Amino acid sequence: MITLVKRPQPSQFWSWATPILAVIATMIAGGLLFAALGKDPIEAIKAIFWDPILGQNAGYFRSQLLVKAGPLILIACGLAIGFRAGIWNIGAEGQYIIGAICGAWLALRVYPAESAWLFPAMIALGALGGLLWALIPAVLKVTLGVSEILVSLMLVYVAENLLAYVAFGPLRNPDGFGMPGSRNLQQYDAAHNPELIAGTGMHWGVVAALIAVIFTYILLHRHIAGFRIRVAGEAPRAALFAGVVPTRLVVICLGLSGALAGVAGLFEVAGPSGQITDSFNAGYGFTAIIVAFLGRLHPVGILLAGLLMALTYIGGDVAQLRLQLPPAAIQCFQGMLLFFLLGFDVLTNYRVKFAGAA
Repeated sequence: MITLVKRPQPSQFWSWATPILAVIATMIAGGLLFAALGKDPIEAIKAIFWDPILGQNAGYFRSQLLVKAGPLILIACGLAIGFRAGIWNIGAEGQYIIGAICGAWLALRVYPAESAWLFPAMIALGALGGLLWALIPAVLKVTLGVSEILVSLMLVYVAENLLAYVAFGPLRNPDGFGMPGSRNLQQYDAAHNPELIAGTGMHWGVVAALIAVIFTYILLHRHIAGFRIRVAGEAPRAALFAGVVPTRLVVICLGLSGALAGVAGLFEVAGPSGQITDSFNAGYGFTAIIVAFLGRLHPVGILLAGLLMALTYIGGDVAQLRLQLPPAAIQCFQGMLLFFLLGFDVLTNYRVKFAGAA
C-alpha cells in the first residue's frame, strides 16, 4: 500500500527537481503519443528540441526563439507576482488582447502621422488597457467576494469577441478590399516594433521581458513589498500582522499582471504579428501560466522556462512540417508539461510511504 505523508516543510530538492522530471516525463509520454500516431518518436522529439537550435536552418529558428519567448516571459512575470500572493489571474489572455487593441487603436487613429511620441504612447495605452481589464475581477473580488479565477477567465471570451468585432469593424483596413484585419503596423514606421539587431529576433518586447525579470526579482526578493506578497500567499492570517491590506494587494497584483500582459499584446501587434485580426491571440496568456509554474514562480526560472516553452512552439512547427504531425498532437504535448509538473509537484509537500516502511 502506498500513502502520502505530509512533510514538516516543503522540500527544496523536490521543488527544483520537479521541473526537470516534468520535462523528462513529457518527452517520454510525448514519444509514446507520437509512436501511437505512427511517427518515429525519436525523430519527433529531435525535431522539437534539437533541430530548432542545432539542426538545418537553425539560424532562422534561433531568431524566432526570442520572438516567442518575449511575451511568455513578460506575462509570466506578472502572473508570478499574483500567484505568490495567492491571487489567481487566469485571464491574462484577455488582458493581452485588450492591450493589443488599445495600442493598435491609437496608431490607427492617427495614421499616417509620423511622430516620436507615438510608440511610447502606444506602450502606455497597451499597459493601461490590460490593467483596466484586470481591474474588473479585482474590483468584483474586493467588493463582492467574487472569485477572480472565474471572472478573469470568462473575460477572455469577452475579449476574444471584442477582437473579432474590431477586426471586422472599427479597425478594419479601409484599403483591405473588405478583408478582416487592420492595417499592417509593420509598414507604419512610427508605430512599428522592429528588430533592434537584425537576425536575432530581439525587439523592444524582448527588452521589456528582460526588464520585467529584473524588476520582478527585485520586487519579490529585495523589497518589503515582496515579503508581504510572499507572506500573503503562504500565511494569509500572519500577513495581516505584517501590515498587508488584502484588498489593496488584490488590486495591485491583478493590476500589475494585467498591465504586463497588455504591454506584451502591444509589442506583439506592433511587431511580429503586425496587425489586429480575429485570430491575433495565440494563447500566450494561457501558456504563460505553465511558464510561471515551470519556473517555480521565480524570475530566473521563468526566463529559462519561457525559452523552453518557446522552443516547443518553434519545434512543434518544425515537427508538423517535417513529420506531418497534427497541431492537436503538439498542443497535447505542451499540455503534458503542466500535467506532469503538477503531478510531480506533490512530492514537494508530501513524501511517498510504502506499507511496512517506517
